[in-house]
Amino acid sequence: MTVTASIVGGTGFTGGELLRLLVGHPEVEIGQVSSRKSAGKPLHTSHPNLRGHIDRLFCVPEEIEACDVLFLCMPHGKAAADIDHWRAIGKCVIDLSADFRLRDPAVYEQWYGGVHPAPDILMHAVYGLPEISRDSIRGTPLISGVGCNATAMTLALLPLARAGLIERVVADIKVGSSESGAEPGAGSNHAVRARTARTYSPFGHRHIAEVNQSLGPIDLDATVTAIDMVRGVLCTAHVEPKEPVTTRDLWKLYRETYGEEPFVRIVADRTGPGRFPDPRVVVGSNHADVGFAVDERSGRIIALCAIDNLVKGAAGSAVQAMNIALGLEEHAGLGFPGLHPA
Repeated sequence: MTVTASIVGGTGFTGGELLRLLVGHPEVEIGQVSSRKSAGKPLHTSHPNLRGHIDRLFCVPEEIEACDVLFLCMPHGKAAADIDHWRAIGKCVIDLSADFRLRDPAVYEQWYGGVHPAPDILMHAVYGLPEISRDSIRGTPLISGVGCNATAMTLALLPLARAGLIERVVADIKVGSSESGAEPGAGSNHAVRARTARTYSPFGHRHIAEVNQSLGPIDLDATVTAIDMVRGVLCTAHVEPKEPVTTRDLWKLYRETYGEEPFVRIVADRTGPGRFPDPRVVVGSNHADVGFAVDERSGRIIALCAIDNLVKGAAGSAVQAMNIALGLEEHAGLGFPGLHPA
């Protein structure tokens, strides 16, 4: 089975990661990749790592032709405005923006401001995190991308939420500079971002809405801090449990939840530098490393998750969702184990 996949908006970090993964996918033929500003230029002018791996030129969006899978890598708000057009082109459309992550138009308006451009379609989009939506993803024609911070929080907390253990949780999230995208902003260029740790979202981060949609209305706050790292998200969630738990209890819960998951690894060693999840270990991979610890003094649970924000937090989950939706091998194109040291 050969699948034709095209990308709208292929010059950014997420578009580049999609191309890197799809080039190595045994069942995918890359169709067209659009960019208004780079139309007519080779793909490697934006993604030099792909030089010699793919012989394509960027086209304008209007030239995108019918394909099996259409990935939308556009700024938030752009995909929803023309979603009927894109759905007519791609048999399966996967939007990596935030446009279709939230099913309730009122919740979207609360967290993103403004009225959703296509509220009637929200309920038809399937949230593209396979660990919680695998059955719904199969065969669906419209898949939303995932928020990278939401992915880390959700995977850290999922076993505890399913067990009904969470009384309250405060998540401390540390992120790398690539989370800000390829276009530098006032707070994301290297001169400002390097050699510092700067909290830029002390509370009320938009990805909280995704986590509540996925895990239920848990009492959740999150603080996001930019650190001197290019790729990666580390979520350290401080959980007040409804009842006392032991380390053995947590091992049981996390194994029951993730024992059969192909890309989630439990990291909770007793000794050594790799005792807990580390973003550097998962760079370039679709793995999510989760871990936990119990504070015997207070009874508080520490739940952790490390991902590469550009892969498991974006392009990797999108390719994994594509594989599931089309009945392909779920691992296909995602076998890269990550770099260490990175």
